[in-house]
This record gives sequence, C-alpha cells and structure tokens, in this order.
Amino acid sequence: MKRNSEKPIKLTEVCLRDGSHVMKHQFTAEQVWKVAKALDEAGMHYIEVSHGDGLGGSTLQYGRSLVDEMSLIETAVEACKSSTVAVLLIPGIGTVHELKQARDLGAGLVRVATHVTEADVSAQHIHLARELGMEAFGFLMMAHSAPVEKLVEQAKLMESYGAQAVYVTDSAGALLPHEVRERISALRQSLDIEIGFHAHNNLSVAVANTLVAIEEGATRIDGSVRCLGAGAGNTQTEVLLAVLDRLGLDVGIDLYKMQDLAEDIVAPMLPRPQEISKGSLVMGHAGVYSSFLLHAERAAARFGLDSRDILVELGKRKAVGGQEDMILDVAAELAKTKQEV
Repeated sequence: MKRNSEKPIKLTEVCLRDGSHVMKHQFTAEQVWKVAKALDEAGMHYIEVSHGDGLGGSTLQYGRSLVDEMSLIETAVEACKSSTVAVLLIPGIGTVHELKQARDLGAGLVRVATHVTEADVSAQHIHLARELGMEAFGFLMMAHSAPVEKLVEQAKLMESYGAQAVYVTDSAGALLPHEVRERISALRQSLDIEIGFHAHNNLSVAVANTLVAIEEGATRIDGSVRCLGAGAGNTQTEVLLAVLDRLGLDVGIDLYKMQDLAEDIVAPMLPRPQEISKGSLVMGHAGVYSSFLLHAERAAARFGLDSRDILVELGKRKAVGGQEDMILDVAAELAKTKQEV
C-alpha cells in the first residue's frame, strides 16, 4: 500500500468505551481487566476506557454504568504494562474535574469529542490535558454531516488549541470510501498534526473506509475487537490487522492474540452477535448517531412503533450526540400521528 504519510500507524482499541453502548454500560471490573490485559499482551497501542458517552456519561439520560467508570479506568491501568489507557470526553457531559481524576488514575490520552461544527467548545479541555501532561486529540463527530470546508475549519481550531491529532469521526457509519478520501486528503493538506479516523460498520464499509484513510495519510486509527461498538460496531480490529498484514504493514500488534481475545473473551460477553441488523443499517443509511440504536429500540417498544421510523425521523432532524432526550419526544410525536391516521 502506498501511504501519504511516513509516520507509524497507531491503533486505539475502543471496545471498552464504544462497546459500552452494546453492553448497556454494564461492564464489570473483571471484564475490563480481562480485555485490557489481553489487549496489552497483544501489543495494543491505546485502550480507551470510559462510559460509552465519555467521562461523566453515567446518567439517567445516557444510561447508568454498573461500575463507576473511574474504577474501570483504574482497573485497566493496573492491567496494562505497556498499552496507554485513553478516555473520551464530550464537553457538556464530561468536565475538567473528571479529566483530572482520570489523569490521576493513570490515563495518558484524552480524545475531546465535539459535533463536527462545534470544535470551539473543546478549547478548555484540550488546553488542560496538555497542561496535565496528557496526549490530547480532537474528535470531530458526525463528520458526514458537514461540508469538507467546515470540517477543515473546525479541525484547524482544534489544532490551534493544542490538539496533537484530529479525528474524522464517522459516528453514523454513513461515509462511503470516496467521501473518506476527500476528507482525510483535505485535512492532510491543511494541518501540521496527525490525522485520525474512527469508523462504524453500519454500511459494511468500515474496513474499506479505514484502508482509504490510511492511504490518504491517517495515522491514528480506531478499531473494536469482535466489532464490540455502537450500532454494527467499528472497524473490526482483528480483521483490520489481518488486512494490514496482507498489505505488508506491520503495526506491532499480535494478530493471533487479538483473534484469541475476540473468540475466547469478547464473544462470550456479547449480549447478541455484532452484525448489521436492520436498526444499524438504517442508522448508516439515514446518517444517525450510532449510539441512538438502543434508545430508539426502547422508545419503539414503549410507544408501539418500528424503531426504524424513529431513526429515520432523527436523521431528518439532524439529531446529534447529546440529544438522546429527543428520541422519546420523536417517538411520542410519531405515535400521536399514527393514532390520528
């Protein structure tokens, strides 16, 4: 593979954060220990651990965690000898207090996530992370929903705040390969920092999109082992590693150990197989935030609706992460309309 970067590829495993959505935020300390330890032994570069909606996400609106996320972060840090434990922070959900607490427990990287048009709210948290001696990356969510020029503008803001990398985050799994190429290429030509890519597999193109991102110069890449992530999951880490090996790219992570982790530890944890269901497919097609699936399914059961109708309506309204409270409102409106027909 010809790459538009000479920097090494670094992977972040997100199954213990993005996968929290699938687990309804009910990870146990034992599960986190086993997964983190196996990832560390396989040579994973970064392991992200927090509530699915980031630090501070354990609320009634987003879903209560079984175990306090700080305890899970501490457990992961203790399990790791070489991997860096990372956290996600969405300003407005997480605060500087939680960021400081995570750093004190040993987290070495924070990804500060905002909607693709709202990078300005990340300044305080990126600045603080750098002051605390952490690595700090920007995470532009729902990257499909803004023009490329706006994406570049917002990424440059994060760079000006001190971000050491900025991610194109395909939160809905809606981007197609040519759209990924366009976005990564534009950032590469506009930024002096590293570029990252975070995919979801709702349209079954996560691995393909990730390869395109790597070709265009992305060096910070996300994956979820056994696709343990919101919606249909993220780029399946062990599959990506096998493909990269076929392409002659050695990223220093043991493929067999990742396969064993997927098969022997993660698969038995899953409440159901991670596949492209009708719900996750609709999210990718309609461009809806991947973590909305469980909320939409619950609302559909409550109001006697098809969850797909709720997701499509959310897509029409351009709902973004943090607007989970809108799901019940949409469901109630659809149910009322249905009764009036």
